[in-house]
Amino acid sequence: MAYRFPSLVAACAAILAFPAAAQSLSVPYVMDTLPNGLRLIVHEDHSVPIVAVNLRFLVGSSDERPGRTGFAHLYEHLMFMGSEHAIYPAFDRMLEAAGADNNGATWEYGTMYTEDGPATALPLMMWLDSDRMGWFLPTMDSAKVDLQRDVVKNERRQSVENQPYGLASETVLRLLYPPSNPYSWPVIGSMADLSAASLADVKEFFRIYYAPNNAVLVVAGDVQADSVRRAVRYWFGEIPRGPAITWPNPAAVTLARDTSAVLEDKVQLARVYDVWPTVRAFSPDEPSLELTAYLLTGAKNSRLTKPMVYQDEIASEVYAWQNAKPLAGDFYIVATARPDTSLTVLQGAIQAQLARLAADGPTARELAQAKNAIEAAFLERLEGLSGFGGKAASLNSYYYLTGDPDYFAQDLARYQAVSATDIQRVVRTYLLKPKVVVSVVPEGRRALAATAAGATP
Repeated sequence: MAYRFPSLVAACAAILAFPAAAQSLSVPYVMDTLPNGLRLIVHEDHSVPIVAVNLRFLVGSSDERPGRTGFAHLYEHLMFMGSEHAIYPAFDRMLEAAGADNNGATWEYGTMYTEDGPATALPLMMWLDSDRMGWFLPTMDSAKVDLQRDVVKNERRQSVENQPYGLASETVLRLLYPPSNPYSWPVIGSMADLSAASLADVKEFFRIYYAPNNAVLVVAGDVQADSVRRAVRYWFGEIPRGPAITWPNPAAVTLARDTSAVLEDKVQLARVYDVWPTVRAFSPDEPSLELTAYLLTGAKNSRLTKPMVYQDEIASEVYAWQNAKPLAGDFYIVATARPDTSLTVLQGAIQAQLARLAADGPTARELAQAKNAIEAAFLERLEGLSGFGGKAASLNSYYYLTGDPDYFAQDLARYQAVSATDIQRVVRTYLLKPKVVVSVVPEGRRALAATAAGATP
C-alpha cells in the first residue's frame, strides 16, 4: 500500500478546523462570602508550591467625580505606605524576606493589589492585606498624602505632559465623552484636582470604597480551600462593612459628526488617532470588534499594516484595538506617518480599508488566523497564576464583569463563534460612523494634520 502524506494545504486546513479548546477549558474554584460582605474565591493548583493573592477593590477612576479625579490612582500609591500594625516600609520588606513580591494597578473600573510567592507566605499575605484594609485609615496623615500626591504628579509629568504624544489620549477622552461621563477624565487625574485634594477628601474616599463589602479576594495556588476560608475569616472577619454604593450608569455615547483637534508637540513624526464609540465589555459585539482590530493591524499581513507600513510606506506603524469597559467602549486606530507624510494620506488609506472590509468581509483564512492568535494569547495568559493576567486576576475580573469566576470557556467561545458576516456588520455599525480624530503634529507643522481637523482645544 502506498504511503500517503497529507499536503501542506490539507494539514493547515486540519489545524484551522481543530475542535475548540473552550469545550474542556475550566478553572475550578470555591466561593465564600463573609458576613461583612467580603467575597472570597479560592482556586487550588498543586502543580507548584506557590500562591497568588489578588485583592480587587471595586473602585476606579469611573467612581470619581469632576473636580475630584485621580483619587483611585492616588490610593494605589498610598496603600503601600504602611498601616497601623505594619508600619512603612514593613509591607514590602516582610514580603521580600519571605521570598514574595507585590504590585498594584488602577483602571477606570477597579484597583487591584497582588502578592505572589511561596505557599508558606500566605499567612503573612493575609495579615498584611487585612491590616491595610481594616487598619490603614488611622495612619493616614497630611504628610503621607502630600508625599504620594507629589509622586503621582511627577508620574503624570513623565507619562503624560512631558511624554511625546502624551496629551493625545486625554484629548480623545475629552472629545469622545461629555464632561459628566466618568470616562471623560484619565485614570491618573488632573494636576488641578490632585493639588486640590484635601486630607478629609482622601479619607472619605477610603471610607466609602475600601471596605470589605466592596472587595473581592482571590487566593490561587498550592492551598487547601477550607484552610484558606478559615484564615480569611480570621484575618478579615472583624473589619466592618462600609456604606452602600451607588454606581454610575451614564447614557451611551453617540457622535453626530466627526469631532477633531490638532495638537502641536515636540515630535518628529505626525500621528493620527481615530476613535469611535462602540460597546461595553461583554456586549455581544465585543468579540467581533476585537477580531476586527486583529484583522486590521494584528499581524504583518493585516489589512492596514501590510499596505500602509510595508507596501506604500506611508506609515511607520499602525495599531488598532477595541477598548471595552463596564460603562462604555471605544475602538482606536492609531497611525504614525513617515517623515513629511500628511495625516490626510493615512486617513484615506484607513477609510479605504474599512470600506473594503465592510463590503467584502474577511477571507476564511484571515478570520481563522485572527481567531487562532486570540486563542493562543488567551491560553498563554492562563499558564501562570500570578500577575495582572494570570488565573488569579482572571478569576477576579470575570467575577466582577460577569458574575461567574470560571467564565473562561464561555469567553473563548464568544470569539470562536464570530463569522465573517459579523465582522462586516460591526464595521458598518461602528467604524463607518462619526468619530473623534486627533492629529498630533511637529511644532509649526499644522499642515500635516488630517483634513478638516479643528483648532487646538
